[in-house]
Amino acid sequence: MTSNIRLLIDCPDHRGVVAAASNFIALHNGNIVDADQHVSDPPGSRFFMRMEIERAGFGLGPDEFDAAFAPLARQHGMAWEVHHGDRPRRVAILVSKYAHCLLDLLWRWESGELDTEIPLVISNHPDLAGKVQAHGIAYHHLPVAKGAKAEQEAQVVELLRQHAVDVVVLARYMQILSAEMLDAIGRPVINIHHSFLPAFVGASPYHQAYSRGVKIIGATAHYVTAELDAGPIIHQDVARISHRDGIEDMIRIGREVERRVLAQAVRWHLEDRVLEDGVRTVVFS
Repeated sequence: MTSNIRLLIDCPDHRGVVAAASNFIALHNGNIVDADQHVSDPPGSRFFMRMEIERAGFGLGPDEFDAAFAPLARQHGMAWEVHHGDRPRRVAILVSKYAHCLLDLLWRWESGELDTEIPLVISNHPDLAGKVQAHGIAYHHLPVAKGAKAEQEAQVVELLRQHAVDVVVLARYMQILSAEMLDAIGRPVINIHHSFLPAFVGASPYHQAYSRGVKIIGATAHYVTAELDAGPIIHQDVARISHRDGIEDMIRIGREVERRVLAQAVRWHLEDRVLEDGVRTVVFS
């Protein structure tokens, strides 16, 4: 995977932002190998930009970039992040009993498609321990006892802290994360919902879709917020069905969509291609 530097910028739209950022890179002998930008609709238009800078020959080391760029960022009112490609993000996967999204992510990770480290998988069921451990990854079974969900969430948060996790992926983790848990995690959480949101929010979306006689089903990968299935959407896709397809057919077809939608969303996040714009996202795909 590339060891290049990725700079993300979000600021009020105004003249000179692109020139300022580009001149800063040039001043430090940097070569911009990829750049993309977007301006949101008025009123209150915001400017979003992703720049990828070649690591070789760049004049600032990883520990020098922040201090050097901060004055320019303040001048232009930028919210910004910089990520160094030689420091892969650490991902924790949370899963329940359904294995399809988990195993797809593990296969893509092993094959080098996902530039990340996966130090652990956490589940509220023991069923998938063997499949995860076969990949050399620690599996933590933390059941949710009746009336003790807060205690289980605290255990999950502590494991994430111990393993210095940067991103959490819910690969069909059939538990709703509390607002308190999300605050404690303090990191992006990506979920796959087996529906083309905003349709069929919550439990049993395939059953809901079947009862409505829909002809298209889908899946949605989104960031998790305190409001159920309402976080900023990263990626979606659909599959066509017909009146001949029963619920089990819809579930089978839907799982194929879920796998590829979640994998793409995780890849885009790890490659720093997603910027949040309120309840929306800008995805430089």
